[in-house]
Amino acid sequence: MLRVIVRRLLQLVVTLIGLSLLVFVWLRNLPGGPIEALLGERATPERRALLVKALGYDQPILVQYAKFMQRLLTGDFGNSIRSGDPVTEVIGRAFPATIELAAAAMIIAIGLGVPLGYLAARHRGRLLDNLSIAGTLLGISIPIFFLGYLLKDVFTQNMHWFPPSGRISTGVDNTNVTGFFVLDGLLTREFDATADALWHLILPALTLATIPLAVIVRITRASVLDVLNEDFVRTAEAKGLRHKTIRGRHILRNALLPVVTTIGLQTGALLSGAVLTERVYNWGGLGTLIYNSISGGRDYPVLQALILLAALVFVVVNLLVDLSYAFIDPRVRVR
Repeated sequence: MLRVIVRRLLQLVVTLIGLSLLVFVWLRNLPGGPIEALLGERATPERRALLVKALGYDQPILVQYAKFMQRLLTGDFGNSIRSGDPVTEVIGRAFPATIELAAAAMIIAIGLGVPLGYLAARHRGRLLDNLSIAGTLLGISIPIFFLGYLLKDVFTQNMHWFPPSGRISTGVDNTNVTGFFVLDGLLTREFDATADALWHLILPALTLATIPLAVIVRITRASVLDVLNEDFVRTAEAKGLRHKTIRGRHILRNALLPVVTTIGLQTGALLSGAVLTERVYNWGGLGTLIYNSISGGRDYPVLQALILLAALVFVVVNLLVDLSYAFIDPRVRVR
């Protein structure tokens, strides 16, 4: 098990180094580039030459990359072109919002997706199975931004059940401890703030959870159907084992490997879906930050850090998925 962890960590490091090199070269070769973004309309040849020398862009690309990696190892991503604040502070303010939204979406997707997929497989060809297939197709087909505006129109404009945007209502006392508003309310015993943050979280989380929920239902259904046809399930039934034991120990546990893989991939993909969801609900997380960094003056330092952060999250999630295989299936530990 220790060898598996070490091997995966080494792969993680190599992947991140390779990606950092690609991002470093790519951003510096985009039309306009960081120099034009920094100078804007003041970009005279003299100013360009001075800034190129000041930033070290006149040095060989590998030397620039080595200095870039040296700054990364010390946590120095530079300053935002738009605000002038350190990039770590800019991302630190937005990161909790996206993590809170993504975590809520995955809780909904897993909490509903696995049971629905299992029940659909157990009732194959019946009404519940047909409804689940139709529902998953609909969930995958509807664009997130359209679903977001649809839910806002129905539940906020017409029925007034939920707030239309934002993470918390104005006037609600909320002490910012971690940046996670739901957790902050619990830590400071401001339960009104917790309830209000949850109230704001429901619609964006449902919107973002739609695609992962549909995918998890379909993968769980297909995986359970494969396991149901295995000899060990029929043997367990023939021995007269309780249905609860057969379901938990023999069916679900053996069907979980592809489901866990799907959950890991969908968790990483939520960062891309969060861009649209956060724009619809004015959420103020990483998705909004990505949009503003691209459309609001090519904020290359922030973009570079965001791409690396997204890659880090994706790689770490997949590392956790690989490690979870050993706990779900003992045969993985043997191999």
